[in-house]
Amino acid sequence: MQDAAKKSVAARLRRIEGQIGGLLRMVEQDRYCVDVLTQVNAVRAALHKVEQEILRDHVSHCVANAFASGNVMDQREKVEELVETVGRMTR
Repeated sequence: MQDAAKKSVAARLRRIEGQIGGLLRMVEQDRYCVDVLTQVNAVRAALHKVEQEILRDHVSHCVANAFASGNVMDQREKVEELVETVGRMTR
């Protein structure tokens, strides 16, 4: 992962970590279920952003490098890996 993406993803994950802690406190304090569910959805959306950022970095760095190299086997491998990864993400 590129340094800029790594820093950004790490910052997002730290925020998510804080959100998870808040969720735990909400559950422990018997907060209203709909409020807890709203926060769960916020965490899910934040994780989705992390997923997108990592995928974007992977495509712009790892996959692009495979194509720039001219190595057909490496290109096919990266494309297949990408298709499988996106398939898992959309389940």
